[in-house]
This record gives sequence, structure tokens and C-alpha cells, in this order.
Amino acid sequence: MRLFYSDIYRVPLPQGHAFPMEKYTLLRKRVMESHLFDPTDLRLPRAASDEELGLVHTSDYLRRVTNGLLTKKEILRLGLPWSSALVTRARSSCGGTIEAAKTALREGIAVNLAGGTHHAFHDHGEGYCLFNDCAVAARLLQEEGLVTRVLIIDCDAHQGNGTAAIFQNDPSVFTFSIHGAKNFPLRKESSDLDIPLDDGTRDEAYLKALEEGLVQALERAEADLVFYIAGADPHEGDRLGRLSLSMEGLARRDDLVLSLCGRRRGLPVAVTMGGGYGRRLEDTVAIHFQTVCISRAFQEAL
Repeated sequence: MRLFYSDIYRVPLPQGHAFPMEKYTLLRKRVMESHLFDPTDLRLPRAASDEELGLVHTSDYLRRVTNGLLTKKEILRLGLPWSSALVTRARSSCGGTIEAAKTALREGIAVNLAGGTHHAFHDHGEGYCLFNDCAVAARLLQEEGLVTRVLIIDCDAHQGNGTAAIFQNDPSVFTFSIHGAKNFPLRKESSDLDIPLDDGTRDEAYLKALEEGLVQALERAEADLVFYIAGADPHEGDRLGRLSLSMEGLARRDDLVLSLCGRRRGLPVAVTMGGGYGRRLEDTVAIHFQTVCISRAFQEAL
């Protein structure tokens, strides 16, 4: 199974910053040390170009991001200090999702060990998300005639507001988000299907709601390709997630998504990691690694 990574681009963050950038490096290390994957299956993707990013983001936003011209208000909204390294890494992360999607079309499934930056809008970033990787990849594959209809399944604990806004009133991309009702963002956008959950929702209630949503989304989307944002932040130990899923519950979530999309529908799936802010960093890394392993098992069963 192909895995794409972009953690070699080091992004300097202030000590104690809420975003655990190091989780990506630790995840790739965990993957490599597991000996479950051939080293040649781990690929450093090319960076997404201005032309590719411009399929989603405005030219003015791209110009200002690239040249470090974001206002203080925009940087505050993004939640990350601007640096050229941040821009380079975000481009590479978008490239990873593009390549994962194209690989999934050929091989059934592929994984970006980053991505899922669903809070980025056409003209601004927010919530640690500079560019919207799944939106860019979806638009590019449509532009190249590789797919016609796309389904984005967002299982991050936070609503994919940027993705919802980008594809508002676009019947070719179906957006489905299952998330905490009272969590960030305070102002929600309208996905094609939203399932808001109460704080503290546990495994059984979450999985029941997810299955019902998946059945509906798959029926309505009539998709050629699925992007799956497998956030680690619904975990009970997450600082920002406000849901209460166990490790087992998250494994069942991944299996449910991949089974309904792949085994039953035969749809290719590009998996991205999404958010994860565990009180223990090792828990976040373990959850992401679990998603990678379940994806691998799924491909082997194809």
C-alpha cells in the first residue's frame, strides 16, 4: 500500500503551541519501525503547484500566503505563525493527497500520513489549515477527467466547514461531516450531510450515527472516489475533540468506513489523517497508526 508523507519539512512553532506538528514525524517513524510496509511504499510527494491550488483557492490568497503578506488577524485565525516552511509543507501535504487519490484509483486505497485540512476556505485559512488538500485533489482529478463525482467523508471531531463552503451547491462533490455539535468552529457551514453529536458521545452512539450517515451519503453521492478524513480527535483522551471514543471504537469506525465504501461499493478511497491533539502524544500517533494498519488490511483483502 502506498503511503505519502511530508514531515521532512520542519515547521518552527513556539514552545507549548497547541498543534502537535511532531505527530507526523513520529507516525512515519512508527510506520517504518513496524516492518509492515516496504520502504519503497513510502513516498515523498511533489508539492502542489499554484495552478493546482488555484482550482480551489483565490489567486490573491495564494499570493499573500506565498509572500508572507497575511494580516495579523488572518494569522490569528489560522492559528499558526506564518513561515516559508509552513507554506512548503502545506503544498507538499496537498501533493500527498493528490497522489494518494490517483494511487487509490489504480490500487483501491492509499494513505496520506498528513492532510485532512478541512478548515481552509477559498480565500483564507483557519483552524491550523492553510490549504484544503481534499478539495484541491478532488478538483484536480475532476479537471483531469479521472473522476466525475466525489464523496468526502469527514470523521474529524470538528466540522469540515471550509470543505462545506467550497463545495456549496456543487452536486459533483458530496460533503459528509460527523462532528461535535458544540465544538469548533462556532459558526458551522452546511455540508450536504451533517451529523452533529453531543459532547461525550461514546462508541455505540457514534457508530450507529456514522453507519446511518454513510448509507445515506453513499446513496446520494453516487461517487467515483472517496476521500476519508480519519481524525484522531474523537478519542476520549483528546484535548480538543470533546467526544469520547475508545481506541477500539475508532478502529471500528475505520473498518466501517472502508468496508461500506470499498468492500460493498468497490469505491477507491484516499485516506488522510485529520486532527489529533491527545493529552498524550503517543495516543494520537497510535490512533493514526491504527488507521494506517486497517487501511493496509483492507487493501490486502481486495
